[in-house]
Amino acid sequence: MTSAPAESDSLLAPDELARYADAIVRSCLYLEEGDALFVQGTLGHRELAVALAEAGYRAGARLVDVHYSDPRLQAARVRQARDEFLGPVSAWAERRLRTQLQASSAVVTIFGESDPGVLDGLPPERVAEDSLRPLGKVRWFVRAVEAGRWRWAGVAWPTAFWAGQVYPELGSLEAQRHLARDLLHFCRLGPGDPPDASGWREHAAAVARRAETLTGLELERLELRGDGTSLSFRLSPETLWLGGQGPNADGRLVAPNFPTEEVFTSPDARGTEGTFRCSRPLAFRGRTIEGLGGEFRRGRLVRLEAASADDRDFLAAFLDADRRGRWLGEVALVDSTSRIGRAGRTYLNTLIDENAVAHIAFGSGFGQTRVPSPGMRGARGVNQGTMHLDVMIGTEELEATGFTADGARVPLIAGGLWQI
Repeated sequence: MTSAPAESDSLLAPDELARYADAIVRSCLYLEEGDALFVQGTLGHRELAVALAEAGYRAGARLVDVHYSDPRLQAARVRQARDEFLGPVSAWAERRLRTQLQASSAVVTIFGESDPGVLDGLPPERVAEDSLRPLGKVRWFVRAVEAGRWRWAGVAWPTAFWAGQVYPELGSLEAQRHLARDLLHFCRLGPGDPPDASGWREHAAAVARRAETLTGLELERLELRGDGTSLSFRLSPETLWLGGQGPNADGRLVAPNFPTEEVFTSPDARGTEGTFRCSRPLAFRGRTIEGLGGEFRRGRLVRLEAASADDRDFLAAFLDADRRGRWLGEVALVDSTSRIGRAGRTYLNTLIDENAVAHIAFGSGFGQTRVPSPGMRGARGVNQGTMHLDVMIGTEELEATGFTADGARVPLIAGGLWQI
């Protein structure tokens, strides 16, 4: 039996919150004695940020450093700053990033929209420039992330705004608590799960095993067919599939998504053909973008659609701010046994929704999806962009089929279920 929240505005009981934070620190980042823990979020995430600090020090962290950002400050800069001053990267911010790349550092980013609409009405080209220009200034960091050198986990926390989107029929605090219970269930920390994080660790290991199975098939092409979607992806030789958990470039075990259900890879960015229709709205930069769809030819997105022309243009500005933004960096598979998908709700949060159904991502890919080979140079088809944007295309009817070099057809997902 779970105790009631100790304070009237607490979203979880103290033992639930501690278990959630401990699982992030010990079973996603696998923090060790003497490591440094960096926490990134907004003021709306303070309850979890403090709990993560407690969990970090319990695990033996030498430092827990919390950094709160404020989207209203970005809005002020986009409104008022001269063009050449958009997208600043301070010297201290660069030092912070370099410290985060150390083998003894671990990073948590907390997701959950808390201040929507602050960018509404601002020129989309300036918003995109301010958001993406910093990545161009620290390309050394982007490349290090793609190579798996950043020990990072993305997690979620129910803000009042976000919970109200997911549960509009409930009062604000009740909606937040309901969403918090959903997160525990998705992370295998709910009432029906083991009292420790063993359910989560077993699940993450099972997802990793499925990724290994996909790698072993040595597919050269992948097809996705479903409602409004007919896509073909070329897969480079020596492609690896990833998911669940695995060692980073420093050999430290990490489970980067909490929760997770997906297995994913980076296709050859030049080899995507066909059309797609998003099955869920995209929550992006304070907007909810409906009706997304489009067409790829020779790898490039040549047509983009959305229910609102303003939303379409806003998204197109972001894609075009990165010269590789119209090519794909990821394709990910999820079947209908996903706890998130079975919840039957759209959560309007990429971390959650991308683990409910299959998805694709524009922009940067993952260097870790290629077998390391000293004799092989270049990206081997991995998108070298700076941005990364996931959009959900999966449905219960989606079928995924792989093809080997000798033409063998391998059903991967059919009837909503894994076939391997």
